[in-house]
Amino acid sequence: MNKTLPQILLVEDDYMDIINVERELRKLSINLPLLIARNGQEALTLLKNTDSLPSVVMLDINMPRMNGLEFLTEIRKDRELEHLNVFITTTSMEDSDYSEAADLNVSGYIEKPLSFDTFGDRSSSRIDTFSLFLELLKLKN
Repeated sequence: MNKTLPQILLVEDDYMDIINVERELRKLSINLPLLIARNGQEALTLLKNTDSLPSVVMLDINMPRMNGLEFLTEIRKDRELEHLNVFITTTSMEDSDYSEAADLNVSGYIEKPLSFDTFGDRSSSRIDTFSLFLELLKLKN
């Protein structure tokens, strides 16, 4: 699988959250292809049947069929997908979700409702997750 033009894979089952992500990206003038999968199983199928992997995956935790943490576990086991940069997006405030996502090497954790002004992680050593997000999309100088 070759990585070509930057693109984003949004794995989200809630229509309003999809609209919100599209709106936030437009506000930031990020006009990249946005691939959408409604659950982890659909996202896995999409990733395994493409020649162009996304630069970033935005992943909801709570979804039907295969939730976000199950999806993340699967891609971390796959040699062709394990390197993907994944940002968790969720309403969950459970510490267990945060720690399980961290154990699966997520790039960042975004609490809903989505606002790129509040990117970051919950640890005491905060990273500038928004800058990382932009750099992964090859938009940052």
